[in-house]
Amino acid sequence: MPKKKPEPAKKAETKKKVVKKAAKVEEVVEKKVKPTPTLLRGFRDILPEEQGRWNFIRDTARTIAEAYTFDRIDLPILERTDLFLRTIGKGTDVIDKEMYTFADPSNRNVALRPEATASAARAYITHGMLDRPQPVKLWYQGPMFRHDRPQAGRFRQFYQLGFESFGASEPIVDAQLIVLGMQIFKDLGLDVKVQINSIGTYDCRQAYLAELVAYFRQHRSKLSDDDKRRLQKNPLRLLDSKEEVTRELLEGAPQILDWLDDKSKDHFMKVLEFMEDIEIPFELNPYLVRGLDYYTHTVFEFILADSDPNKAQNALGGGGRYDGLVEALGGRETPACGFALGIERIARALSDKDINPPQRPQPAVFFAQLGDASRRVGLKLFEEFRQAGIPMAEAFGKNALKAQLEVANKVGVQLTLILGQKEVLDGTIIIRDMDSGAQEIVDVKKVVSLVEKKLSSKQGVAPVVQSPISTVK
Repeated sequence: MPKKKPEPAKKAETKKKVVKKAAKVEEVVEKKVKPTPTLLRGFRDILPEEQGRWNFIRDTARTIAEAYTFDRIDLPILERTDLFLRTIGKGTDVIDKEMYTFADPSNRNVALRPEATASAARAYITHGMLDRPQPVKLWYQGPMFRHDRPQAGRFRQFYQLGFESFGASEPIVDAQLIVLGMQIFKDLGLDVKVQINSIGTYDCRQAYLAELVAYFRQHRSKLSDDDKRRLQKNPLRLLDSKEEVTRELLEGAPQILDWLDDKSKDHFMKVLEFMEDIEIPFELNPYLVRGLDYYTHTVFEFILADSDPNKAQNALGGGGRYDGLVEALGGRETPACGFALGIERIARALSDKDINPPQRPQPAVFFAQLGDASRRVGLKLFEEFRQAGIPMAEAFGKNALKAQLEVANKVGVQLTLILGQKEVLDGTIIIRDMDSGAQEIVDVKKVVSLVEKKLSSKQGVAPVVQSPISTVK
């Protein structure tokens, strides 16, 4: 006999059970396999083991900034998009392809800053700095953001430190900023050379651009898509193209130095004379430009002395003069000059040369404890040693003395202080020499001065906390 077909109600019930079972299985799978969080492309964590080099760079820049009387300014990461549209230029890669811009909850068009010079100029206007003694010299450091194609030394969140001078038009200011940058690299232990050029004023640049465009239009079919776009929107950017065909064509292209007006030539020659007087080595690069529209007159880049000049991403920083920027933002006519350095690129250069300053001072003493009473004493001792300038390590999370001594050995300290229940009651503490294994019991109230003497006798000098700068030979 043919089988009875299941009734519709039973079909629905069976289907419901299957769906419910599948949902339970999916729930179990979700509980067992949780996706791990990942970084956004082009973003990175700067890990503790990298911080030594980063601290070295930041501390060196701060020391130089203070020596040259530059004042620190901290600028907002988020600005109105219009600030960058008005200053960087609509035909630039930054504006066309790279800027992080969006509408905020108040429906204002805002952007994560792609660079900080425009923000510094905005701050100069906002806070009436024109009324201060000129030049106003500012420096800053912090993250910038560009949605650029990530590659070696280039991230979508990247860090810069920069120096800006507002209110002085003299060529010596250009030269001083270059000297300042070179001194930073010297103190970091990096051999760097300066490439320099002049792109003149806006007016004389227009006549040059007409000749440049006419030249490259003859060879348009040979250009890459990016360089064809530059030819149309921002032809000056063709001068620093990394495309091999374009670089070959540049050998026969007109040079901007031949189109400078007398004022621009005079300014540039004085900058070069100052550079020669103070014996700063430089190379004239007639194809050097900066990627932002606000630059005028002097432009320069800092490049590792042993790097390939045609290689992309070989500049550690650069800058130049931007006399029209403040006026473009609605301020009064104000000459200005500055530069920025890429911290990631400098850190990579330090790593390539095995310059690896410690992240923090190496502990000289380790504190080992047995019991809560010992830990409480240990917290007070830490502050006493800190005030004495003696770095001390601990492993409060471990209870066994053997485990703590193993940590002390790995840290590489010279002395370990051991405090148990008996020592707490007696008001004493044990000092253990990690090299010889010798131990002595001393008054806990005198331990700081006794440790200072022992470390002095071992090192020949009084122990002090060293900054990352002074720990690099």
